[in-house]
Amino acid sequence: MAPSCPTSDDLDALGALLREAAQLHILPRAADPRARLKDDGSWVTDADLAMQHHLQQRLAQRWPDVALLGEEMTPEQQQGLMRTEAATPDGPGLWVLDPIDGTSNFTAGLPAFGPSLAWVQAGRVRLGLVLDVMRDELFDAALGHGARLQRRPLHCPAAPPMRRAIACVDFKRLPHALAARLATTPPYASQRSLGSVALDWCWVAAGRFHLYVHGAQGLWDYAAGSLILAESGGSAQTLQADEVFDNSLHKRSALAAVDAALLREWADWVERANAGR
Repeated sequence: MAPSCPTSDDLDALGALLREAAQLHILPRAADPRARLKDDGSWVTDADLAMQHHLQQRLAQRWPDVALLGEEMTPEQQQGLMRTEAATPDGPGLWVLDPIDGTSNFTAGLPAFGPSLAWVQAGRVRLGLVLDVMRDELFDAALGHGARLQRRPLHCPAAPPMRRAIACVDFKRLPHALAARLATTPPYASQRSLGSVALDWCWVAAGRFHLYVHGAQGLWDYAAGSLILAESGGSAQTLQADEVFDNSLHKRSALAAVDAALLREWADWVERANAGR
């Protein structure tokens, strides 16, 4: 029997599943998240673990052949799942889940966080969903079928001149020379940082940011959001001018913009700044 796999027609059901899980496991814990530090220095809460368990169970009921790779799994479990997916490119692929992207925000009471879910198959991100829990905004996309916000088509707006752009910048993970130049002589009008990588990508897709740069993102952070941006018409690359998605657990840098021309201008400026020119 052929493996069962999701399709673009399943986006609405998947979005409803994310909303259901958030209502059950995130919102009731928002006033008392009970955060603790993991070995890698990042935060985890009971809500993260409950979300991952709930979604793993519910997804397996509908798509039993598609395994789930979650941020809150052990590195050994994650690596084993990635090896299996890479060895079976014609297989059913993997769900890639961050149960709460922006856990630090969640623990601090900052209203920018939510689950990020992607389906990766044959080395491509094929479906992606990101839920902004506190705004109840659902972003989703299917490869080759476009992106949506609240079930309505989502398209990046026309790009402003770079000097008028709003940038989303995560300074902490950037090369020192680049971070220093951005802090002292930025090429854009103003800068923000949300603290949720998945929402960063989606907010570029929605035109709330025009530029984006981040030094090191996990697969579960960027998989869904990068597809949503690409399907909305935005453009992205790494700081080394490679594709952001590489179907691995390696941390990836990201440069993005609302269109290809603005990305080229942004990437040229970043290259000069990194080189100290």
